[in-house]
Amino acid sequence: MIDYLVTIILMAGIYAIFSFGLQLEWGFTGLLNFGHVGFMAIGAYTTVLLGTSGVPLFLAVLTGVLLAGIMGALLGVPTLRLREDYLAITTIGFSEIVRFILHNEAWLTNGSIGIGGFPRPFGDLVDARDYELFLMVVVLIVVFGLFLFQEHLIRSPWGRALKSIRDDEGVSASLGKNVFSYKVQSLVLGSMMAALAGSILAFYMQFINPTTFMPIETFYAWIIIMAGGSGSNRGVLLGAILFQLFFSGTRFIQGYLPLEPTQVGALRVVVIGLALIILMIYRPQGILGNKEELSLES
Repeated sequence: MIDYLVTIILMAGIYAIFSFGLQLEWGFTGLLNFGHVGFMAIGAYTTVLLGTSGVPLFLAVLTGVLLAGIMGALLGVPTLRLREDYLAITTIGFSEIVRFILHNEAWLTNGSIGIGGFPRPFGDLVDARDYELFLMVVVLIVVFGLFLFQEHLIRSPWGRALKSIRDDEGVSASLGKNVFSYKVQSLVLGSMMAALAGSILAFYMQFINPTTFMPIETFYAWIIIMAGGSGSNRGVLLGAILFQLFFSGTRFIQGYLPLEPTQVGALRVVVIGLALIILMIYRPQGILGNKEELSLES
């Protein structure tokens, strides 16, 4: 039971870090990003490849985070002047390009076979049987730190400028705000958070391949935000916990229903879809969201 709870907390924490980035982009800036997982993949693969080459793991993680930020800026400069729907198409295309590069450049990434057995932080000091518990503590510290950091950002003049852009970028521009610059900054920070989540996910799983970073991972983050509350950092925490409890709990359905594992996976998606429909009808802002801060009309 303890190992089960540790797993739930670990995965909920990783998805919370991942979703914090998307919350910054969508919930606070109004950027419709459907390719968030691409930056998670960049962070994970950069960390693993540098770590296996002998680079200290802290520097490997930092490099992955910075590289994702640079890629976010390079993606944002030509795309953030586009309309919201075109931006969504561009970002999901970017994430698929990243995934196919990881799949085809086997000389670097080992292709579909993937990479495993790479070093983990303090792996020599922490007993293997206790490592997941240690990693859980690290993840909780990172989640708490990111929560405080993002709360501070959103309450700052910079964060208020993001919200004004989300609500009406025309008004923000008329008041002298550089809307394009703020959008790029938001995308860069969100991409860096996704990369950090990717690095931690790699350390936890001890194996990555291109299928780890399918487009569905981005939509898991969207589910967390919509359920917990758009524009609410507390909503990200709640959404991540509910999401992980649901996915962990529904695996026991197979013992009570005559379903194959693939059918159980499909049933999960159906139940999530129905739950979101009901939630959007009766509480479109999410459980902890503020209806006045919805960016659906931006």
